[in-house]
Amino acid sequence: MAERIRIYEENPNPKAIDRVVSVLRKGGLVIYPTDTVYGLGCDITNSKALERLARLKGVKLEKANWSFICADLSNLSDYVRQIDTPTFKILKRALPGPYTFILPGSNQLPKDFKKRKTVGIRVPDNRISHDLVVGLGHPIVSTSIHDEDDVLEYTTDPDLIYEKWNKHVDMVVDGGYGDNVGSTVIDLSGETPEVIRQGKGDLSIL
Repeated sequence: MAERIRIYEENPNPKAIDRVVSVLRKGGLVIYPTDTVYGLGCDITNSKALERLARLKGVKLEKANWSFICADLSNLSDYVRQIDTPTFKILKRALPGPYTFILPGSNQLPKDFKKRKTVGIRVPDNRISHDLVVGLGHPIVSTSIHDEDDVLEYTTDPDLIYEKWNKHVDMVVDGGYGDNVGSTVIDLSGETPEVIRQGKGDLSIL
């Protein structure tokens, strides 16, 4: 059974954040709030946790399209090849916010992602996810808990989320009701921006 912990976004309790970070560091899978739907994630540097996440989602690790949840843009160069000024301006306009940007991957990607040509970068506008990433010291690899077949409440109500996932993950962070609209996904790895999915983030940032 997963541990459940209540954290308030307006003023996240540092001890509660440390408790979740400790679970992530030990290779745990954690469900936590973002500025869109709840995310399911693990430590980007923990291979066993990544394999577990892949099995849980029914995908091969090398083919999984997951996001790197970052606290801000300061460590972007660790995961992304050098980007041009227009691209950086789009990122600055949009983030933190409900967007996933597909960017060219760098040579310094963690070993489980070395073969990736591109990576999805997210900087959610949410204090809880921000503080978790800062506490961990590097990104959380994350996927949405939303499934196309699910009743929408499963992705928004912490009680129902816990009910559905408590046997599969190590911790569920109850950050209150989530949103039921995913992030807007924009591919910035090519010549011009390409909208892959219109979600919560509007396109005026392009």
